[in-house]
Amino acid sequence: MRKRNELIKGLYCITCEERSAGRSALETAGEMLAAGAKILQYREKRRTKREKYRDCSALRALTREHGALFIVNDDVDIALAVKADGAHLGQDDLPVEAARSILGPEAVIGVSTHSPAQALEAARRGADYIGVGPLYPTLTKEDVCAAVGLGYLDYVAGNLRLPFVAIGGIKLHNLEEVLRHGARCAALVTEITEAPDIKGRVGEALEILARQERRSPARTG
Repeated sequence: MRKRNELIKGLYCITCEERSAGRSALETAGEMLAAGAKILQYREKRRTKREKYRDCSALRALTREHGALFIVNDDVDIALAVKADGAHLGQDDLPVEAARSILGPEAVIGVSTHSPAQALEAARRGADYIGVGPLYPTLTKEDVCAAVGLGYLDYVAGNLRLPFVAIGGIKLHNLEEVLRHGARCAALVTEITEAPDIKGRVGEALEILARQERRSPARTG
């Protein structure tokens, strides 16, 4: 297993400019990183390629400054151009093998999955980690599928030795429930991007995650 995927743990932050209370992706990402986030995914589906490149160039420098992993959603070409740590792929994006041939063997490549079959296929193709969700109903993405529920999370936690990110409708009030079902990495999207105090919200999420980590034995995989 590639070394960098061991960093897929704790809080997984994702940008969402259209639901950031008027703030830019760069502003919200800067606040997340300043609060201690160590994983940042750039996900801005409505931006042009040039705008994405500009944003990601700035965020690559900022994530390096903060010692954080930088993942670009969907756009493998932009991930390569800015020397991101990796890319996150949807079910309709490039297959893992193609993304790996572009980004190289050290890249961290994640795949969104919504079912056991998709999880097993992502693992077979060589994904470094998978997204598991959406666990709860969410409006963050326009093309989101129906909530898959905690049963799917139970399946992945119990059957796959691959790092995974729990995602979809996760808030501070249900984060502990998600962690009790085996997650060790979780994405809270609008719960953070819409918060008046992003640093404070990130700090609260990090504390919940750290508290659960202290209670639980290390998960190998």
